[in-house]
Amino acid sequence: MKEIYENNKTFEDIKHIDENGVEFWYARELMPILQYSNWQNFEKIIDKAKISCENSCISVFEHFIDVSKLSKRANNAEVEIRDYELTRYACYLIAQNGDSRKKV
Repeated sequence: MKEIYENNKTFEDIKHIDENGVEFWYARELMPILQYSNWQNFEKIIDKAKISCENSCISVFEHFIDVSKLSKRANNAEVEIRDYELTRYACYLIAQNGDSRKKV
C-alpha cells in the first residue's frame, strides 16, 4: 500500500489521528491511491470489504465508520457527501477486495 499516485501521496501520507490518538484514513482520500476515479465503483469495493470483515466475525462498525462531509460544487454550493473513516484493517480489506487488474 505504499504505492504513489499523481500527487506523490502515499498511504501513510493520508493517515489522520483522532483526539484519542487512534489512526484512521478517509475512504475518499484512499480511493485515488488505489487508482479508483469513481466513488460508486470504489464504494462497491468497500461493500465487499465489509462482507469480508463480517465473514471474519469482526465488527464492521468498528472498522468502517460512516461519516458525512461537505463538498463544494462549481457554483459554490455545498452538498453533503458520504465518506468513511477506516481503520488500517479496513484499508487492508479494501485493497484485498479491489480490482486485481490495478497494479497497486
